[in-house]
Amino acid sequence: MTTVQQKMAQHMVASLQTSPHVAAIHEVDMTVIVKHRSDHGAAFERSEGFKLTYTPYIIDAVVRAIKKYPLINASVEGTSIVRKSAINIGMAVASENGLIVPVIKHAEEKSLLGIARAVHDLAERTRARKLIPDDIQGGTFTISNYGVFGTVFGTPIINQPQIAILGTGAIVKRPVVINDAIAIRSIAYFTMSFDHRVVDGMLGGMFMDSIVKNLEGFDAASEIK
Repeated sequence: MTTVQQKMAQHMVASLQTSPHVAAIHEVDMTVIVKHRSDHGAAFERSEGFKLTYTPYIIDAVVRAIKKYPLINASVEGTSIVRKSAINIGMAVASENGLIVPVIKHAEEKSLLGIARAVHDLAERTRARKLIPDDIQGGTFTISNYGVFGTVFGTPIINQPQIAILGTGAIVKRPVVINDAIAIRSIAYFTMSFDHRVVDGMLGGMFMDSIVKNLEGFDAASEIK
Protein backbone atom coordinates (compact mmCIF):
# COMPACT_ATOMS: atom_id res chain seq x y z
CA MET A 1 0.00 0.00 0.00
CA THR A 2 1.02 3.57 -0.60
CA THR A 3 1.06 5.94 2.37
CA VAL A 4 -2.29 7.39 1.27
CA GLN A 5 -3.79 3.90 0.92
CA GLN A 6 -2.54 2.94 4.37
CA LYS A 7 -4.07 6.02 5.99
CA MET A 8 -7.34 5.50 4.14
CA ALA A 9 -7.49 1.86 5.23
CA GLN A 10 -6.85 2.80 8.85
CA HIS A 11 -9.50 5.53 8.70
CA MET A 12 -12.14 3.20 7.21
CA VAL A 13 -11.47 0.37 9.69
CA ALA A 14 -11.55 2.81 12.60
CA SER A 15 -14.88 4.20 11.38
CA LEU A 16 -16.51 0.76 11.30
CA GLN A 17 -15.15 0.03 14.77
CA THR A 18 -16.38 3.37 16.11
CA SER A 19 -19.84 3.88 14.64
CA PRO A 20 -22.71 1.38 14.48
CA HIS A 21 -23.54 1.83 10.80
CA VAL A 22 -27.16 1.79 9.62
CA ALA A 23 -28.09 2.30 5.96
CA ALA A 24 -31.29 3.82 4.57
CA ILE A 25 -32.06 3.76 0.84
CA HIS A 26 -34.49 6.08 -0.93
CA GLU A 27 -35.60 6.23 -4.54
CA VAL A 28 -35.27 9.66 -6.14
CA ASP A 29 -37.01 10.83 -9.30
CA MET A 30 -34.33 13.00 -10.89
CA THR A 31 -36.32 13.78 -14.05
CA VAL A 32 -36.73 17.49 -13.28
CA ILE A 33 -33.04 17.82 -12.41
CA VAL A 34 -31.99 16.00 -15.59
CA LYS A 35 -34.16 18.33 -17.70
CA HIS A 36 -32.94 21.47 -15.93
CA ARG A 37 -29.32 20.47 -16.46
CA SER A 38 -30.02 19.64 -20.11
CA ASP A 39 -31.80 22.96 -20.69
CA HIS A 40 -29.10 25.08 -19.02
CA GLY A 41 -25.95 23.02 -19.54
CA ALA A 42 -24.74 24.58 -22.79
CA ALA A 43 -25.27 28.19 -21.68
CA PHE A 44 -23.68 27.38 -18.31
CA GLU A 45 -20.56 25.95 -19.95
CA ARG A 46 -20.20 28.99 -22.22
CA SER A 47 -20.55 31.32 -19.25
CA GLU A 48 -18.48 29.46 -16.66
CA GLY A 49 -16.00 27.55 -18.78
CA PHE A 50 -16.77 24.13 -17.30
CA LYS A 51 -19.57 21.58 -17.51
CA LEU A 52 -22.55 21.57 -15.19
CA THR A 53 -22.85 18.28 -13.31
CA TYR A 54 -25.52 16.81 -11.04
CA THR A 55 -23.35 17.20 -7.95
CA PRO A 56 -24.24 20.87 -7.22
CA TYR A 57 -27.96 20.04 -7.34
CA ILE A 58 -27.46 17.21 -4.86
CA ILE A 59 -25.31 19.29 -2.53
CA ASP A 60 -27.87 22.11 -2.59
CA ALA A 61 -30.64 19.63 -1.69
CA VAL A 62 -28.53 18.17 1.13
CA VAL A 63 -27.72 21.59 2.57
CA ARG A 64 -31.38 22.55 2.66
CA ALA A 65 -32.22 19.24 4.36
CA ILE A 66 -29.50 19.80 6.97
CA LYS A 67 -30.94 23.22 7.75
CA LYS A 68 -34.23 21.45 8.47
CA TYR A 69 -32.63 18.63 10.49
CA PRO A 70 -29.44 20.14 11.97
CA LEU A 71 -28.66 17.15 14.21
CA ILE A 72 -27.32 15.39 11.09
CA ASN A 73 -24.59 18.05 11.04
CA ALA A 74 -22.84 16.91 14.21
CA SER A 75 -20.10 14.73 15.63
CA VAL A 76 -19.60 12.58 18.71
CA GLU A 77 -16.90 13.48 21.21
CA GLY A 78 -16.84 11.03 24.10
CA THR A 79 -20.39 11.04 25.42
CA SER A 80 -21.20 14.46 23.95
CA ILE A 81 -22.99 15.32 20.71
CA VAL A 82 -21.36 18.38 19.17
CA ARG A 83 -23.60 20.26 16.75
CA LYS A 84 -21.81 22.21 14.02
CA SER A 85 -22.97 25.69 13.08
CA ALA A 86 -21.33 25.67 9.63
CA ILE A 87 -22.37 23.19 6.96
CA ASN A 88 -19.11 21.98 5.42
CA ILE A 89 -19.77 19.41 2.70
CA GLY A 90 -17.08 16.88 1.88
CA MET A 91 -17.24 15.42 -1.62
CA ALA A 92 -15.37 12.27 -2.50
CA VAL A 93 -13.15 12.73 -5.56
CA ALA A 94 -11.32 9.86 -7.28
CA SER A 95 -7.72 10.76 -8.10
CA GLU A 96 -4.48 9.03 -9.00
CA ASN A 97 -3.60 9.13 -5.30
CA GLY A 98 -6.80 7.38 -4.31
CA LEU A 99 -10.04 8.75 -2.92
CA ILE A 100 -9.69 12.30 -1.60
CA VAL A 101 -12.46 14.23 0.18
CA PRO A 102 -12.05 18.00 -0.24
CA VAL A 103 -14.51 20.16 1.66
CA ILE A 104 -16.84 22.95 0.52
CA LYS A 105 -16.75 25.30 3.51
CA HIS A 106 -19.92 27.16 4.56
CA ALA A 107 -22.03 25.56 1.86
CA GLU A 108 -25.11 27.03 3.57
CA GLU A 109 -23.99 30.47 2.37
CA LYS A 110 -23.65 29.50 -1.30
CA SER A 111 -26.16 29.60 -4.14
CA LEU A 112 -26.44 26.78 -6.67
CA LEU A 113 -23.96 28.65 -8.88
CA GLY A 114 -21.59 29.16 -5.95
CA ILE A 115 -21.75 25.47 -5.12
CA ALA A 116 -21.09 24.53 -8.77
CA ARG A 117 -18.02 26.76 -8.84
CA ALA A 118 -16.72 25.30 -5.56
CA VAL A 119 -17.27 21.72 -6.78
CA HIS A 120 -15.35 22.39 -10.00
CA ASP A 121 -12.51 24.20 -8.22
CA LEU A 122 -11.97 21.48 -5.62
CA ALA A 123 -12.26 18.63 -8.14
CA GLU A 124 -9.74 20.26 -10.49
CA ARG A 125 -7.26 21.01 -7.71
CA THR A 126 -7.67 17.49 -6.32
CA ARG A 127 -6.74 15.89 -9.63
CA ALA A 128 -3.90 18.39 -10.16
CA ARG A 129 -2.54 17.70 -6.64
CA LYS A 130 -2.92 21.36 -5.70
CA LEU A 131 -5.03 21.02 -2.57
CA ILE A 132 -3.81 22.60 0.64
CA PRO A 133 -4.33 20.96 4.07
CA ASP A 134 -7.26 23.24 4.90
CA ASP A 135 -9.12 21.99 1.80
CA ILE A 136 -9.55 18.51 3.30
CA GLN A 137 -10.30 19.49 6.89
CA GLY A 138 -13.41 20.50 8.79
CA GLY A 139 -16.05 18.52 6.91
CA THR A 140 -19.38 18.00 8.70
CA PHE A 141 -21.21 15.81 6.14
CA THR A 142 -19.89 13.85 3.16
CA ILE A 143 -21.33 12.91 -0.23
CA SER A 144 -19.94 10.05 -2.31
CA ASN A 145 -21.15 10.03 -5.92
CA TYR A 146 -20.33 6.47 -6.95
CA GLY A 147 -23.04 6.75 -9.62
CA VAL A 148 -20.50 8.28 -12.00
CA PHE A 149 -19.02 4.76 -12.31
CA GLY A 150 -22.40 3.19 -13.05
CA THR A 151 -22.96 1.90 -9.53
CA VAL A 152 -26.66 1.81 -8.64
CA PHE A 153 -26.54 0.89 -4.94
CA GLY A 154 -23.80 1.33 -2.36
CA THR A 155 -23.29 1.47 1.40
CA PRO A 156 -20.62 4.11 2.07
CA ILE A 157 -18.55 4.18 5.25
CA ILE A 158 -18.96 7.21 7.51
CA ASN A 159 -16.14 9.73 7.32
CA GLN A 160 -15.21 10.18 10.98
CA PRO A 161 -15.84 12.20 13.09
CA GLN A 162 -19.00 12.91 11.07
CA ILE A 163 -22.16 10.92 11.80
CA ALA A 164 -23.58 10.46 8.29
CA ILE A 165 -22.58 10.06 4.66
CA LEU A 166 -24.74 10.09 1.53
CA GLY A 167 -24.02 7.81 -1.41
CA THR A 168 -25.65 8.67 -4.75
CA GLY A 169 -26.22 6.02 -7.38
CA ALA A 170 -26.35 6.22 -11.15
CA ILE A 171 -29.31 7.99 -12.75
CA VAL A 172 -31.10 5.46 -14.95
CA LYS A 173 -34.31 5.68 -16.97
CA ARG A 174 -36.88 3.29 -15.50
CA PRO A 175 -40.61 2.60 -15.88
CA VAL A 176 -42.50 3.86 -12.83
CA VAL A 177 -46.16 4.15 -11.90
CA ILE A 178 -47.53 7.71 -11.69
CA ASN A 179 -51.26 8.22 -11.13
CA ASP A 180 -51.90 4.57 -12.08
CA ALA A 181 -50.09 5.01 -15.40
CA ILE A 182 -46.65 3.79 -16.41
CA ALA A 183 -44.14 6.53 -17.25
CA ILE A 184 -40.44 6.58 -18.06
CA ARG A 185 -38.54 8.60 -15.46
CA SER A 186 -34.88 9.24 -14.59
CA ILE A 187 -34.44 7.40 -11.29
CA ALA A 188 -31.54 7.19 -8.84
CA TYR A 189 -31.11 5.44 -5.51
CA PHE A 190 -29.54 7.36 -2.65
CA THR A 191 -28.11 5.57 0.37
CA MET A 192 -27.29 7.24 3.65
CA SER A 193 -25.11 5.46 6.18
CA PHE A 194 -25.52 6.98 9.62
CA ASP A 195 -24.21 6.56 13.14
CA HIS A 196 -26.97 4.88 15.15
CA ARG A 197 -25.56 6.29 18.40
CA VAL A 198 -26.97 9.67 17.36
CA VAL A 199 -29.27 9.22 14.38
CA ASP A 200 -32.22 6.85 14.72
CA GLY A 201 -34.33 5.46 11.89
CA MET A 202 -36.95 8.19 12.20
CA LEU A 203 -34.50 11.08 11.87
CA GLY A 204 -32.58 9.30 9.13
CA GLY A 205 -35.77 8.64 7.19
CA MET A 206 -37.10 12.19 7.56
CA PHE A 207 -33.76 13.66 6.52
CA MET A 208 -33.59 11.46 3.43
CA ASP A 209 -37.20 12.26 2.57
CA SER A 210 -36.34 15.95 2.76
CA ILE A 211 -33.48 15.49 0.27
CA VAL A 212 -35.82 13.61 -2.07
CA LYS A 213 -38.48 16.32 -1.89
CA ASN A 214 -35.89 19.05 -2.47
CA LEU A 215 -34.75 17.36 -5.68
CA GLU A 216 -38.12 16.23 -6.98
CA GLY A 217 -39.65 19.63 -6.18
CA PHE A 218 -36.86 21.62 -7.82
CA ASP A 219 -38.11 24.64 -9.77
CA ALA A 220 -37.56 23.68 -13.40
CA ALA A 221 -37.95 27.31 -14.47
CA SER A 222 -35.27 28.65 -12.13
CA GLU A 223 -32.03 30.22 -13.34
CA ILE A 224 -28.62 29.13 -12.11
CA LYS A 225 -27.41 32.03 -10.03
